[in-house]
Amino acid sequence: MKLILSIVNHEDSRGLLEALMKQGFQATVISTTGGFLREGNATMLIGTEDDKVEDVLRIISERCRTRTRYISPLPPLMEPGELLASTPVEVEVGGATSLVLNVERWERC
Repeated sequence: MKLILSIVNHEDSRGLLEALMKQGFQATVISTTGGFLREGNATMLIGTEDDKVEDVLRIISERCRTRTRYISPLPPLMEPGELLASTPVEVEVGGATSLVLNVERWERC
């Protein structure tokens, strides 16, 4: 038995959950926040048999796409009267980060 812990962009989470359920997989979703952009993510906990791991990872890969965004960098502390024109920076967001963990014991109560 494996536990797949997958962190996905909040924009992809609903479609991913629906695709997983359609294929018979169950998931627990926890709302989380990313560190760099401080945006909403969803952390999904998916328990599955060893031989189904690749199927789950394929669904995650198909549903969680990366996209380009422009953000304005935060200016450093400035002295009064200083003017700083910040140029937006292009960053890549989305996709998924997945960890596959061994499950020593699984119980449903």
